[in-house]
Amino acid sequence: MLRSLVPSEQTGTPAAGGGVVDARAAMEVLVAHRDDFVSFATARMDDRAAAEDLVQEALVRAIEGVQALRAGDALLGWFYRVLRNAIADHHRRRAAAARAIERLNEEPEGEPAGEASSVCRCVSHLAQELKPEYEQALRRVEVDGTPVKELAEELGITAGNAAVRVFRAREALRRKVATYCKKCAEAGCTECTCGQGE
Repeated sequence: MLRSLVPSEQTGTPAAGGGVVDARAAMEVLVAHRDDFVSFATARMDDRAAAEDLVQEALVRAIEGVQALRAGDALLGWFYRVLRNAIADHHRRRAAAARAIERLNEEPEGEPAGEASSVCRCVSHLAQELKPEYEQALRRVEVDGTPVKELAEELGITAGNAAVRVFRAREALRRKVATYCKKCAEAGCTECTCGQGE
């Protein structure tokens, strides 16, 4: 098992210590340990699919970062540090999304008078084009008024995962509306000018 990078005279990147890091060999070692990395990430994320995605992204970033290593540096130790940082970033993003969802859930229930009837119907139409789990999350939380915690219980997922799902659904819908409705979306979709809300 290769635990450190060895100097290579034929390929690689010059290392600070005078040796040359064989980037191709380093990536082969990392790819060979992919299952170990996925297990490591899964244990810290409780979601194997997300862990696999995160490891894949970290391996892609490692292609660039491995060239900065010096000959003799511990490759696996270095990559586990990269992975730990990526996991921490993942948890920070999820926590920020959950806080944003909580702030939205703390807003008073109901809509300002007259707003519901003037919102562009494109929003409802485009929501049906989202991934089914996103459409369901938006419908339950935004239309039915279901609290995120209750949605989580219905779906058998954690409240944090439900909050992230609602956040991602809102973002996906926002992008669809911005693309489809253009100027109407810029105006907040309250006075439909795209022709679909009439």
